[in-house]
Formats: sequence, structure tokens, C-alpha cells
Amino acid sequence: MRRRLRQAYEAGRQSVRTARERERSRRGSTTDVDGLDPIGADVAEVPPPGDGHLSTSSRDDADVPHALRLAAAWSWRLLVIGIVGWALLRVIGSVRIVVIPLLVALLLAALLAPAVGWLLRVRVPRTLATAVVLIAGLAGVVGTLTLVVNEFITGLPDLSVKASAGISQIQEWLRTGPLHMSDGQLDQYIESGQNWINENTQTLTSGAVSTAGTVVELFTGALLVLFATFFFLRDGQKIWRFLVGLFPTGARWRVDDAGRASWVTLVAYVRATVLVAFIDAVGIGIFLVLFDIPFAFALAALVFLGAFIPIVGATLSGAVAILVALVDSGWVTALIILGVVIGVQQLEGNVLQPLIMGRAVAIHPLAVVLAVTAGMVLAGIVGALVAVPLIAVINTAVRRLARRRHVAAPPPEPAEPPETVVVRANPA
Repeated sequence: MRRRLRQAYEAGRQSVRTARERERSRRGSTTDVDGLDPIGADVAEVPPPGDGHLSTSSRDDADVPHALRLAAAWSWRLLVIGIVGWALLRVIGSVRIVVIPLLVALLLAALLAPAVGWLLRVRVPRTLATAVVLIAGLAGVVGTLTLVVNEFITGLPDLSVKASAGISQIQEWLRTGPLHMSDGQLDQYIESGQNWINENTQTLTSGAVSTAGTVVELFTGALLVLFATFFFLRDGQKIWRFLVGLFPTGARWRVDDAGRASWVTLVAYVRATVLVAFIDAVGIGIFLVLFDIPFAFALAALVFLGAFIPIVGATLSGAVAILVALVDSGWVTALIILGVVIGVQQLEGNVLQPLIMGRAVAIHPLAVVLAVTAGMVLAGIVGALVAVPLIAVINTAVRRLARRRHVAAPPPEPAEPPETVVVRANPA
């Protein structure tokens, strides 16, 4: 019993000694909180001020203010990240004819993957199911474009006549309205416009030549989109397993988890965007038909395509519908169509998108506008199209990769039943 009491006493002194050592190291002092030396503890020497710092390796660094060292550390790291990002953008820009079709193919694969999955569940071979879904989707796109082109060809002459009449009314208003412009001033402005066109004929011609090259790139990109979409739908699992296998073994499970969560986000985003775009097109198209606006189907199709570019696309397509209504039916009908477009956009932004997309792919409107603007600057219309889903996928992937892995603690080892030990308090 005496030996055990001695062991308990020594253990208590050791715990007190350890606690005081921690307090000294935290406060940078060699004395106890009460100013007394720890019981039985060796007094360590404290280095004089200025000899070093916990975050530095030399006295020269210690002489630099901590805020300046911190700012310098952030600066060179951000500089390295900026250089790497700039180099990555340059590489992507040099091979954009490959990168952009692959991104579009990913969007199409996310849109068509549920249909392929349904055919696979009814025992259709994977290759046949992929071919059927891809051909059906291509036929739907070609049929819609054919109807739109035919409607434009049918109604364009009538709209041209009404546009000419509208221009005449504008000229008459400029003469008799508050501006009181004379015929000579109008002729001067018209002549200035013609001179501008004549002076920029060479620029317009070179633009047409570059457009011909763009047509070749578009044709090549369209073929690459078709092939990439087909193989993404058929061999997507194999391609993903190959990419995951390129990472170190310890990181594969996290990369696989982040990739699969990002794919779920992309599928949800594309499906929700298609549904919201369809509702927008039907809502605006019904009012265009009710007010007998020409190109109603074509304008509804334009609204459907514009809805894939959040905020910006819906605004531009709605503006086109309003201009056609203004030219064809006057400013009263144009104001009504304007109200319809604003109402549909408010319904989309405040009800449909939060209800259909949910919080899994919710992105702040400021991030959407910045992403669309940056995508438009970097890659034009295609960049604006893929910017928002790319941000949504990156957001999901980063959240999954940054999530901590919760490892269950190992069960405690079985111990002998504790013995009851009575320890008398030390008067010291």
C-alpha cells in the first residue's frame, strides 16, 4: 500500500510539472504562473529577444515584421498560382478546337445519360442504346432547326415591309417631333452611314473570309462533339476508371468520390436547365401566338436556346421578341410582351430554378454573372454556355475534396479493474 501511495503521489507531481511546463512554454516565461519555480523542474534558459522566431529560420527573417512576412508568403504563392493559371489558359486556347467540343459533349452526355440508362434497364445492349438515343436527339435538333428556318423564310418578306414602314414612321417622327430635324440633316446621317460602310468594306470582307474558316472549324467541332458524346455515353465508366487510376493510390478514393458527385451535379444542372428553358419558351410562345406576332415558333425556340446561358441569354432572346413585336404590332403590344418576358424571368429566377435545381447546384447570381462574362470573353458563346455548369462542377468537387475524412477511433484495449487508492492531499 505504501508503494502504491508513493506511485500515486509521484504521478500527481508529474502531472502538475507537465501542466506548468506547458504554461511556461505558452507564456514564454521560465517561472510559474504564481512566480514560483515548478516543483522539481529544471529551469531552462530563454533565448534573448531577437535571436529567432517560431516561424522563421534566421535572425534576419525575425527582424522583418510578421505582417510583411505573411504578405510576402501570400504574394509569391498567389503569383505562382497566377502563372500556372495563365499557362493553362494559353494551352487551352491553343487547342480550343478540341477542348470546347469535349465540354459540349459532356453537357450532351449529361443530358442524354438518363435515357441511355432507361434503355439499359430494359435489356437493350449498351452500344445500341447509345446509338438510338444519340440519333433521336440529333433528329430532334435537326427537325427544330428546319421548322425555324422555314418559318423565317415564310414570314421574312412581310416583316421586311413592316420594318420599312416602321423606319418611315421614325423618320416622320424625327421631322415633326420635338427634335424637328430637317430633310438635309436626315440625308446627312444616312450618307454618313453609307460612307462608314464603304470605308469598312475591306474589314467586312476579311470578316467574311474568317467566317468561312470558322464554318470549317464548326463542322470539325460538330463531328468531334458527336463522336465524343457517343463514347462518353457508351464507355463513360471505363474512361473515368482510367483517369482515376492515374492518381496516387491514397488519393484515388477521394478523386472518385469528388468526380461522381460532380457528375451528379452536372446531370441535375442540365436536366433542370432544359426543363426551365422549356417552360420559358412555352410561356413566352403562348403570348406571342395570342398577339399574332410573326416568327412565334422561331422566337420561342430562340428563348429556349437562350435559357441555357443564365440571365444574359434570357434577356437577349426576350429583347429580340420585343423588337419583333414593336416592328410588327406597335409599341403597345411591345410593352405587353415586355411585361410577359419580365414576368417569366422572375418566375424562372425566384420559383423554378430554386424548386427544380435545389440547393445542390445553387450558385450566387453574382458568381453566375461573372462566370458568364468571363466565359464570353475567353471563348465567346460556347464559353458563356459552359461557364455556369463548369463553376457548379468545380464547386461540388472542391467541397468534396476539402471534406474531412472521419475515421472511427479504435476500440479501447481491455484493462484490469481499477483499484481503489486513497491519496491524502499534500499540504505543500
